[in-house]
Formats: sequence, C-alpha cells, structure tokens
Amino acid sequence: MSLSPRVTAIEFDPKSMAQTTGRLAVMVTPEGTLDPAARTANRFCKGAIARLVESKRFSKAKSGDVITLAWPAGLLAEALDIVVLSRKITPVEVRKVGAKLAKNAGSSAVTLMAGSMNKASDLALGFALRAYEFEDHKSSTSEGTARLSIAHKAPEELNVALETALAIAEGVHMTRDLVNEPANILTTTEFANRLDDMKSIGLEVEILDEDQLEELGMRTLLSVGQGSVSPSKVVVMQWKGGLDDAAPLALVGKGVVFDTGGISLKPAAGMEDMTMDMGGAGVVAGTMRSLALRKAKANVVGLVGLVENMPSGNATRPGDVVKSMKGDTVEIINTDAEGRLVLCDVMWYAQERFKPAGMIDLATLTGAIIIGLGHENAGVFSNEDGLCNAFLKAAGAEGEGAWRMPLGQAYDDQLKSRIADMKNVGGRPAGSITAAQFLQRFVKDETPWIHLDIAGVASVSAETAYAPKGATGWGVMALNRLVQDKFEVQ
Repeated sequence: MSLSPRVTAIEFDPKSMAQTTGRLAVMVTPEGTLDPAARTANRFCKGAIARLVESKRFSKAKSGDVITLAWPAGLLAEALDIVVLSRKITPVEVRKVGAKLAKNAGSSAVTLMAGSMNKASDLALGFALRAYEFEDHKSSTSEGTARLSIAHKAPEELNVALETALAIAEGVHMTRDLVNEPANILTTTEFANRLDDMKSIGLEVEILDEDQLEELGMRTLLSVGQGSVSPSKVVVMQWKGGLDDAAPLALVGKGVVFDTGGISLKPAAGMEDMTMDMGGAGVVAGTMRSLALRKAKANVVGLVGLVENMPSGNATRPGDVVKSMKGDTVEIINTDAEGRLVLCDVMWYAQERFKPAGMIDLATLTGAIIIGLGHENAGVFSNEDGLCNAFLKAAGAEGEGAWRMPLGQAYDDQLKSRIADMKNVGGRPAGSITAAQFLQRFVKDETPWIHLDIAGVASVSAETAYAPKGATGWGVMALNRLVQDKFEVQ
C-alpha cells in the first residue's frame, strides 16, 4: 500500500528560514507584494526574490503559479519555491498550489512559511493528494514520500484542521491503491479482506459469501462471477456516527476486479486496463475510510459487490435469463454489460435492509459515457432533484467534474425483452442512459437515488492536477462533502 505523506503544523518563525534544509516555500502576490516571510527570505538570499518580482518572467505569472529558485544564496535550502497567490483565492485553487509543491518536491522535505494563511489545510490536502506513488510492484522504489511542514501562527488550530484534510487524503489514496492494483493481487477475497481490516478504524464490516448471496436471491450478481474461480462476495460497511434512529445514506459500488467481457469477450488491445473495473467499489471503500477517520457525524452504509467476469464452461451465456433479487427476470444479451447485473441486486438489498435516506451507486459502467463526457466529468443520473443538486454542488466545491444526464421513458423502452421482463442492454444509442434506466428499475419509488457513471474519470492515461497517471480517486472528496453538507448532525 502507498505511504501517506507526513504533514504537520509548526510554529511560525521567519528567522528559522536561514537554517531550513530541504525545500523552502514563501508567498508573493501576483502584484509582486512580498509577505513578511518572503521579505525575510529576500534579505537572506540577498534580494533574489525582489529581482524575480521585477523580472519579465514574473510579469507573466498568475495566481497559483510556483516559481523555483534552485540553491538560493544565503539559505541552506536546496530550493526556494515562490508561491504566487492572490489574497482572494478559492479552496480548490489553494489545493492545486499544494499539489504543485508536492510534485516539485518528490521525496524532499518542504517547509511552507504560511503565517496566518486561513486556507492552509486546503493547501495541505492538495499536497497530500499529489504526494502519491503506486510502487508496490517495483523492485526499485523512490526514496520515500514527501514531507510538508507548515509554519503557521496558529499551529495547534491548524493541526486540528489537518486531521480532517489528511483523513480525506487517506481515503483518496486507498481508492487509488485499489484501482491501481493488478487483478492477480486484488482478487475478490483480497479485496474483501482489505475492507474487513477497516474494522480497526471503527467501521462495522460484514462479508457475505456465495451461499448467503444465493439464499438472498442475488442471482444476477452471481451470474456475473460464475465463470470465475474467484468467489463472488458482497461486503457491507457501516459507519454509525449520526443519530441512532436516522436512516443512513447508502453508497453502492461495482466491484468487478477484472472484466474480460465474459463470453462476449472484449478485444485483447487495452484489456489490461480492466483491472480498474472495480473503481466504483474503490470509491465507496475510500469514502467510508475517510468518514471513519474524520469521525463524521452521520450514518452511512457502503455496500460493494465483488465479482470477476471470466469466460469458462460455467460462464453465463448471451441469451440466458436470470432472476434478480427483486424478482424481475433479465435476458442477458451481452455478458460484457455485467456491472448493472452486480449493482441491481446490491441496490435492492441495500433498500430492503437499510431503508436508506438516499442511495448513490458508483460504477465504471459504460464506454458510452466517455464518448459523451470524455475524462473531465462523471455522468450523473438521478430520480430526485434535491439529492442530485446537493451532489453536483458538492462535486463543484471539490473540483471534481460531474454532469447531469437525462432519463426518460423512451430510453427505458429500449430495454424491452421478448422473453423476459427486461434485457440488460438497450442497443448502441444512448448506451450510458439505458444502463442508468436499467438500474432505475431497481430503485424504489420512495428512495432518492443517484447513479454515477465514472468510467471516464476513475483512471486516466495522463497525470492530473492531483495525481500521477492511473487511478485518480475521483468521487471520495465529493461524497465526503455531500455527507458533510446534507447528512451530518449539526
């Protein structure tokens, strides 16, 4: 597992900069105004910051930029990072500054002279998010994780805020670790074991095996995994931080640890990327970790369906008809449309058992959503404006792209089957929408529900502001914010 970066608050003492090793960071406004720490550093390094501010290079700088002076004279630091920061800046912009500092730092220690900065915990969150590398399977690894010391005038208060920020970062890192892990390591059993380990941080965790799933009637979920030697499982994680009688928010994740497409076999090119097809379950796991670590004052239950979709003599065939836990029958036209078969049973189970105040499912569900929204936004589908708008607001506040998509009867009609209650696909047109329509058939009228299709945002081929290429951890921050804004006891 990846190591979390060390981030601490220390006393603000500008005079200490002369003896600071590693990397040192000070702040300057886009207009060239030096804060007290920057003025002190400028004296130590014989006016180098002032000369930078007067240069043509600085005239092109924008708020959020970081300009590095290597081996500054008069300081022991190996580098002096000049953070260009306006006085009015959003939390997301501050986080991106922290991410830039972490990227520049590598494994070096960084000391930020923050003074009385009121968004220092956001900067720390950005630093912690970007200070991530997945190197578990490399024989030669980096020297260690980056370290950030924030010199602040109120270090005790900041350390309290840092606990929350680092709890969120740790949840994001867990999600990334799970999504990045190869399928021969992250089997359904190993996945369940890692979730079971979260009992140590206060979660109640149950693992339902195949016999229990059969008894519950989760036949669509079991049909996906029946071609694999890895046993299918459902893991239930409960965080009870709210009022005893308050209905929980239910988070449901698709956990296909590897997806060959089954009998409807995928093309070989790019199939190695299907280790990330458990991304929805990964986000649920990371969110539950963050909520437990920060001791959220809310009741939240996370449920993940863990399966492997493989072709074999036991695998489900195109044309098979399977009965869901709800009792509806599904004609399986394409075994590569398996995620919805996993989710529908777990969603029904979540509603039957927990009577949730709301339900959100997450899945790397369709390639069609990537065609529609690219890698910038997750697709958002919902039956209830209040919950949907609250989520979109939370995602926007956290800088995680999300875009609402339509639902409607005409799309639902594409799922009609000649021999069963429904088909599991509705054809090529509007593929992400018909997938959402399939899931909506398993949502009770009284349940506010959101479906998040995260196929385009869970893992990407280029680095982002907060992560190296690979798993992003998208969704943990947005869901954490939604819980904070809408479900926590005030």
